[in-house]
This record gives sequence, structure tokens and C-alpha cells, in this order.
Amino acid sequence: VQLVESGGGLVQPGGSLRLSCAASGFTFNSYVMSWYRQAPGKERELVGAISSAGGSTNYADSVKGRFTISRDNVKNTVYLQMNSLKPEDTAVYYCNARRYLGSTVNNYWGQGTQVTVSS
Repeated sequence: VQLVESGGGLVQPGGSLRLSCAASGFTFNSYVMSWYRQAPGKERELVGAISSAGGSTNYADSVKGRFTISRDNVKNTVYLQMNSLKPEDTAVYYCNARRYLGSTVNNYWGQGTQVTVSS
């Protein structure tokens, strides 16, 4: 199983970035995909999630209206479009795949990609 994030970098406040997470080794279209982030000295927090078929999304209040999650179940990739970035969005962003089968949870993480918002 692999989740490989890309697209992070340094951006000025008000700018945009698009993160990608390429998945392999599991049945991508059976998993809820999420983006989390962790800033220095803080706990990892949920940014948003998208259902397995892509028909439903939810977001943290701090990013609503600025971030958009989407997925391509043919390319086995999930995206995070980040607009109107703020310095407080600076963090390592992680991709997560999760599936519940009865009492079993399959839960996978990517290695993370750094996003720095600074002038």
C-alpha cells in the first residue's frame, strides 16, 4: 500500500496550491479519503474528507470556502485545492485512506508534504 503526496511548497498569503495524493496497493474506490495537517507543536487535525464515490465532502470550519477536495477513481488520486492561503495554513499535509468492514478498519497514511504560507 502506498499513498504519495505531492504539490506542497512555499506560497505567499492569498496564493493557491493543489496537493495530490496518488494511491496504490488497495481498492481506492472503496475508501474514504481525507486530508489532515499538522503544524509545529500542534496535534494533527482533519482538513476535510471525501466519500468513496466522491459524492460527499466535509471540511473543517477553518478551511470551508477556501479548500476543495476531489478525487479521480480512475487515476486513484485524491486532490486538495487550496485557495486564499493564510500563514496559519502552514503545516505538513497528510493523505489518509480509511475503510470500515464490520469491526475491521483499514487505515493508511502518506508520508506528508510541507506547505508553507509566508511572504
